[in-house]
Amino acid sequence: MHSAAELLLMAAVVPLWIAAGLADWWCHRRTRIEHTSGLRENLFHWVLLAEGGVALLAAALLEVTAGVLLVVLAAFLAHEATTYVELRYTVPRREVRPGEQMVHSFMEILPLALLALLTVAGWEQVQALFGAGAADFGLRWKSQPWPVAWLAGAALAVAAFNVLPMAEESLRCLRARR
Repeated sequence: MHSAAELLLMAAVVPLWIAAGLADWWCHRRTRIEHTSGLRENLFHWVLLAEGGVALLAAALLEVTAGVLLVVLAAFLAHEATTYVELRYTVPRREVRPGEQMVHSFMEILPLALLALLTVAGWEQVQALFGAGAADFGLRWKSQPWPVAWLAGAALAVAAFNVLPMAEESLRCLRARR
C-alpha cells in the first residue's frame, strides 16, 4: 500500500507539474521565444527538465532514505538556482507576462511539494538526519514501486506534453538563428 504522500505525488503533484510545463511552452510560443531570448533560454529549459526528472525518478523508484532526501533536496536547489539564472537572462530579452509568471510559480512550488511530501513519507529518516537514530544514506530500489502502468503513463505524458513541445521550441530557435 502506498502512503498518502506518495498518492498525492502520483495523483496531484506530477500531473500538475506536467501541465505547468506544457503551459510554460505555450507562453514561450505566444511570446515568440525564438526571436527574443532564443536558444539559450530553451537550453535552460532542458536543464530544468533534467533537474526535475532526477527528483521525480528518485521519488518514484527509490526507497525514501536520507540519501534520497538529500538527492531530491540537491535537485530542488539546483532547479531553483537554474531558474534564477534563466530569469536573469530572459527577463531583459523578452516580456514575461503575468500568466507566464503564474505558471512559473507552479513550476517552482511543485518541486518543493515533491520534497515536502517525500519528507513526510520518510519522516524517520529526517529525524535520523538530526540525530534521532542512524540515517540511511543508501540508494535502493523501492520494495513497493509505484505502479508500472502509472510510471508508463507518466513517461508518455512527459514525452508528449513536455519533451516534444520543448523539442519543437528548440527547432524554432535553431531556425530563427539561421
